[in-house]
Amino acid sequence: MPQGTNAQLSTIVLAAGEGTRMRSSTPKVMHPIAGRPLVEHAVRAAAGLGPDHLVVVVGHSRAQVVAHLESLTTALDRKVVTAVQAEQKGTGHAVSCGLAELPDRLTGTVIVTYGDVPLLETETLRALLAEHNESGNAVTVLTSVVADPTGYGRIIRDASGSVTGIVEHKDATPQQLEIAEINSGIYAFDAEVLADGLSRITAHNAQGELYLTDVLGIARADGKRAGALVCVDTWQVEGVNDRVQLAGLGAEYNRRLLEHWMRAGVTITDPASVWLDAEVTLARDVLLQPGVQLQGSTAVGEGAIIGPDTTLANVTVGEGAKVIRTHGSDSIIGPGASVGPFAYLRPGTELGEGGKIGTFVETKNSQIGAGSKVPHLSYVGDATIGEHSNIGAASVFVNYDGVNKHRTTVGSHVRTGSDNMFVAPVTVGDGAYSGAGTVIRRDVPPGALAVSGGPQRNLEGWVVRRRPGTPAAEAAERALAAQDPDREEQ
Repeated sequence: MPQGTNAQLSTIVLAAGEGTRMRSSTPKVMHPIAGRPLVEHAVRAAAGLGPDHLVVVVGHSRAQVVAHLESLTTALDRKVVTAVQAEQKGTGHAVSCGLAELPDRLTGTVIVTYGDVPLLETETLRALLAEHNESGNAVTVLTSVVADPTGYGRIIRDASGSVTGIVEHKDATPQQLEIAEINSGIYAFDAEVLADGLSRITAHNAQGELYLTDVLGIARADGKRAGALVCVDTWQVEGVNDRVQLAGLGAEYNRRLLEHWMRAGVTITDPASVWLDAEVTLARDVLLQPGVQLQGSTAVGEGAIIGPDTTLANVTVGEGAKVIRTHGSDSIIGPGASVGPFAYLRPGTELGEGGKIGTFVETKNSQIGAGSKVPHLSYVGDATIGEHSNIGAASVFVNYDGVNKHRTTVGSHVRTGSDNMFVAPVTVGDGAYSGAGTVIRRDVPPGALAVSGGPQRNLEGWVVRRRPGTPAAEAAERALAAQDPDREEQ
């Protein structure tokens, strides 16, 4: 029964299960793969069809799931309706809960899928829909042939190859258990056939549940056509039931992401140790070294080098920048800039073009201008540094008075000595210098030299007099004797 041009398309994503085998306080569908909860992967795949209605059936710990689905409304630019399955009475009952949120006397096609199949692609659902429409089916099931079908429902076909039914694993006969073609649980239904079939199914089975699979048998008994589309890519129909499967599917998803970016012109020297989130974007000629993790909305510009051993979350990296052995989040690294090794970029860090954040440097909520450098052993927090300035080693921007945070401003072309303390709020003017060990408590005018502390005094002989017999005193005596051979005679 091919659809007309005005026929509606509805999608129902089943995501109500508790997932007891995950052994977690987090709902199963909220466990992440590639930075997205499982249910988000499923919803995005369904939303890619552009359906007239998109319903997600929620149940266990639904507040967490609903909150995330609401956040997707903006990301997907469409409404995601939720339906509540308060008691888990089987897949048939879950779909009935979803249908209750759709318009009365619904027509067209209903796609039913699951919230725990993160590798399922929109294109596969589109192929299922096309097969359903072109074959004039009342029900079309997505199937796959697997090496180990244990736990899956089996596809029953007649001598001609037509689908006659689906039998759950616990209800299957020994002969049926030998069947390798399994039910993915993903269907395309004629809306009227689905509603009618759900009203007629019973819980007379080993699990005492309402099986969605029984709708196919009812449709066949009514003389309607049931078909199947075999999904060759078995990963797409594999669901997550425990953390072992979560890890396996996560690794496969990551492998596919890496392959996508390598084919787009990115070099990844050791794919086994590089992990990407789904929303990461990489320009051509990016080089990812071993031990790299790019998370969230991280974006890396053309020709940039990341790693080895670097984790970036929601960081923008400019063209030609280099980031080595660094942990960063919610920051911006300008074109041609250099970061690391062993740098820590906290949220709000912005490094300008050609700038440098070097070894053992921590930054937070700071803007560091083009060409400016913080080379090593320093903390820069709540600061604005102009262009082409250099912050000496072991400097600290003292931004916290125990109650409030304060800001430091350093101008352009400033040269500060090592071991400086910038006690905020304070401003250092353009072109100023500071001496080593300076504690800057007052504003420094442009072009001035800031120093603090009195003249150095050397109390000669103090160690020998006050620490006699120590290794230091003995070393001092030897050195003094070497300088003045007559000292011992004195």
